[in-house]
Amino acid sequence: MFTLNQLESFVAVAETLHYGRAAERLSMTQPPLSRRIQLLERELGVELFDRIGRSVRLTAAGQAFLGDARRILGLSEQAALSVRRVPAGEIGTVALGFTASSAHSVLDAIVGGIHARLPGVDLVLRESVSGTQLEKLRSGELDLGLVRPPVPGTGLEHRPLHREALLAAIPAGHPLAAPDRVPHVRDLDGEPFVMYSPAEARYFYEVLVSVFRGAGIVPRYVHHLSQVHTILALVRAGLGLALVPRAAEALGLDGIVLRPMIGVEGEPVELVAAWRANDDNPALHAVRHLVIDLAGRDVS
Repeated sequence: MFTLNQLESFVAVAETLHYGRAAERLSMTQPPLSRRIQLLERELGVELFDRIGRSVRLTAAGQAFLGDARRILGLSEQAALSVRRVPAGEIGTVALGFTASSAHSVLDAIVGGIHARLPGVDLVLRESVSGTQLEKLRSGELDLGLVRPPVPGTGLEHRPLHREALLAAIPAGHPLAAPDRVPHVRDLDGEPFVMYSPAEARYFYEVLVSVFRGAGIVPRYVHHLSQVHTILALVRAGLGLALVPRAAEALGLDGIVLRPMIGVEGEPVELVAAWRANDDNPALHAVRHLVIDLAGRDVS
């Protein structure tokens, strides 16, 4: 079978139509260049050039072979470039997990940043709650997870990504939704309240329980749900009030007023990036550093 050196020599002679100039282009002398062409012709069983003095002319077979030779050389160069990009993390696949609420806060900036700066990385996106993500990280089904803290156990590492405030979600016709009303967390005492599930949404459940305990109030829980958009649907239906992360503003739902509430200050809702400590996927390392870099610039 012919070699890449033979193809490179053939293309050089075909493009210059002169052995001397082709030899200079390849930084070699003319005799070994001529031998390469002769070996290539012998391998193919055809003449590629008609010799005319010091110049040459492509035969019909040579003209037909030139396009294929260029393509083969191009593919070999691309393959060499591609394989060198793998250890740098510029090429590969990363399975990225995210929670439903993070899709409205940081996911678009993270995915956009990865596509812009690591276009050779294929992202596989998988939505699931934090507990499920942590299980899949340990089993290897996920490479990187956007989860709520804590990240328990060994074998996983994590870094903080994003914090955001809690807003009161109030049906548009409710007295607390009046333009001149400044709601206070104590206004929730005894009120119908759409709460997070202590199983599927344990993080948010514990955050709100801490808020209520600190304020010395006890809302009347009418439903326990896991997804923010479902909670907001029940609020809009007038079944109760709720506290939701600020990212819910991106949903733009009619019939609901989202408003800061006195007594629920700060940014108690936290999101972290988690990954296996011993994962040797170069693409994951590149994505992880990019995600942390974006977080340092406030991905929201």
